[in-house]
Amino acid sequence: MASAKLFAATGDFKNDIQLPALFDQEVNKVCMYLHIKAILNNNRQGTAQTKSKGEVSGGGQKPWKQKGTGRARSGQNTSAVWVRGAKAHGPKSHDYFEKVNKKVKKIAFYSALANKASEGKVSVFEALSFSAPKTKDLLSVLAKSGIEQRNVLFIVSEKDQNLYLSSNNIPWCRCARVADVNTYDVVRANNVVISQAALAELEGGR
Repeated sequence: MASAKLFAATGDFKNDIQLPALFDQEVNKVCMYLHIKAILNNNRQGTAQTKSKGEVSGGGQKPWKQKGTGRARSGQNTSAVWVRGAKAHGPKSHDYFEKVNKKVKKIAFYSALANKASEGKVSVFEALSFSAPKTKDLLSVLAKSGIEQRNVLFIVSEKDQNLYLSSNNIPWCRCARVADVNTYDVVRANNVVISQAALAELEGGR
């Protein structure tokens, strides 16, 4: 079974614990790829757009006669080869939305957690709460626990405002509730820190 280090709320190491069975699932890379691709595509605005020949100002009259001027033939000044003309084959705004089945999402999310656990990058804290929002206190807890200070994802049961504010000033930290975290969050994190309450919620199924 997969195991993880258990830390006290102060960052002191207590002992190694066995993680729930969901961390032992087989890693399904196909489902992970499909879900992450959908997440990234659904985050795209899709607002990039350029004007076609019918949308730019100008046109309507042939710039000069077809023959006899010595210049190249031209039918309209809205062509892409003209200054202030249209953009040839430019992007058009459209929706990038991709639908992913719930079953695929679930398999992808649990595969991401299992993959992090197999790499030894999952840590469990008895609690992740502070009496006041203090970035200094959070950094002290992380330093004491020995967790690498690089791209840390905190998964909590309920959104703790003080923890959120404490981690908000740290560019390599992100705090998310169990209901909000997704496969991409877990995959891009270098270390996943979970509270015991969040671990119980994950085990019960979100």
